[in-house]
Amino acid sequence: MENIKIKTPAKINLGLNVKGKRTDGFHNIETIFYPVNLYDYLSFEKDDTLSIESNNIQLVKEDGNSIINAVHILEKETGNKLNVKIYLEKNIPIGAGMGGGTSDGAAALIALNDLFELGLSKNKLLELALQIGSDAPYFINPVPSIAKGRGEILNEIEFNIQSPILIINPGIHISTKWAYENLPANLPHKSINIISGFGNLDLSNLKDILTNDFEKVVFPNYPEIENIKNQLYELGAAFALMTGSGSTVYGIFNNISQAEAAEEKFPEKYFKYIS
Repeated sequence: MENIKIKTPAKINLGLNVKGKRTDGFHNIETIFYPVNLYDYLSFEKDDTLSIESNNIQLVKEDGNSIINAVHILEKETGNKLNVKIYLEKNIPIGAGMGGGTSDGAAALIALNDLFELGLSKNKLLELALQIGSDAPYFINPVPSIAKGRGEILNEIEFNIQSPILIINPGIHISTKWAYENLPANLPHKSINIISGFGNLDLSNLKDILTNDFEKVVFPNYPEIENIKNQLYELGAAFALMTGSGSTVYGIFNNISQAEAAEEKFPEKYFKYIS
């Protein structure tokens, strides 16, 4: 095999509770990761050197790039030099709370393991993915899952949203570090475990069950993001929530006509997508 292509999904958080800071500096969380059909596309081709290109020029710098980071992690783990030409078609908004960067890094681990026949097990890939980001292990097997710990303790659940999900991103970059540092102490919340056995849950119940603790930090500082959530409800969303530490907000609608009509109400400068 000389080349391989892979697609890697975005995710949304169905609820996000921050349970407290850990001794290692990270935070324990409780959330549901849910994949949406918005994808980045990655291609890898064996070459004489390591290089990366993208339709988004700001992503080709080696420093901080999760895909290049994945290459170096595999090189360190296996002792092999992985010379490969990489192309990233970036569609997931950057810094938007949808896991786009860590998803790309996890996809790189999977693809390069296959391309170079490294023979690493799924469990080993999960372990290595945590070096990319706290939610990167999820993208090794991106199915609906309750996530705990840093986000790496994953339990798959039978949970399927059959209704359209309207994703809105205003192009505001929220620092995850800043969001964690400014969280109020002792946040009250309901456990998201309650929905794990519901299968296809009535959307009208979600508003009473799921919250995102980061809204308490982000909304007062970025009222435009709170306005998006409020507008989604005004336009008929059965449930709306910010995902991750922002700035993306999603609304789940009862039917596609409602979602499409709502999408048209938001400014053209926003990233808008119906999953």
